[in-house]
Amino acid sequence: MKHFTIILLLVLTLFSAKAQEFHVTVQVTSPQVEGTEKKIFETLQQELYDFVNNRRWTNYTYKPEERIEGTILITVENRSGEDFKAKINLALRRPVFKASYNTTLLNYLDRDFDFKYVEYQTLDYSDNVFNSNLTSTIAYWLYMYLGIDGDSFAKNGGSPYFAKAQNIVNMGQNAREKGWKAFEGQKNRYWLLENLTNPTYSALREASYRYHRHGLDLMADDVEAGRAGINESLELLRKVNRERPGLFALQLFMEAKRDELVNIYSQASPMDKTKAVNILKEIDPANASKYQRILETQK
Repeated sequence: MKHFTIILLLVLTLFSAKAQEFHVTVQVTSPQVEGTEKKIFETLQQELYDFVNNRRWTNYTYKPEERIEGTILITVENRSGEDFKAKINLALRRPVFKASYNTTLLNYLDRDFDFKYVEYQTLDYSDNVFNSNLTSTIAYWLYMYLGIDGDSFAKNGGSPYFAKAQNIVNMGQNAREKGWKAFEGQKNRYWLLENLTNPTYSALREASYRYHRHGLDLMADDVEAGRAGINESLELLRKVNRERPGLFALQLFMEAKRDELVNIYSQASPMDKTKAVNILKEIDPANASKYQRILETQK
């Protein structure tokens, strides 16, 4: 019995050591691409799945239940030989404490994704070398996943991973592909990272921490205490919006949380409803009609 216990512990230890950071669904589709061998997209999908889920991205050993869940959906719009033009739908989810519910942390469409790929090529990546736009873009988003997820569990918990993403952005300044440079637009990979790491907007990251750890994670035990934490996060979001109305990272936060906030405040007291709706309409005016429904819902 003693020997069996030792063997079991060794097996569990080995399994834990192999558990990587991500449990991410990767899909590659090409609905608009005609006259080309579809098998290459299947190969790319499998290689990217392995690249994302079977590679070590941090020094922390994740337990299987701790792995970060999300989706990477790549839609190839055009292919010419080894040149691919595509876009990526990115979704990141986080479990809520004591609930069978996952909250959305990120839901974004990155349209700037051109890359080169030869079937069965090795997907080379190094934190210190911009080998290709394919692996560098995916690595950037994985570090952003880690950073955004980390911020939701601890104040500024994502900082080490945002630093990794920043290194990729720095190296991408010489890339011919779009998405890495400030002058290419206000809504790209460069600006999302800039918004999240700029001290001027530090309240945004604190808002994420309070929303999740002082808000959603408390609701299973005490709904009112959890809602109070979310009230605090809304005040921080309003502060950010007054610093920079329409901030890209704030828009993405609202995109991820809009429907959830409507559900949370639909069951609040009249005073909390009114206060929340006023803030939400201020920071997300394009969706004011959705927030108005909060006031029309009977508790």
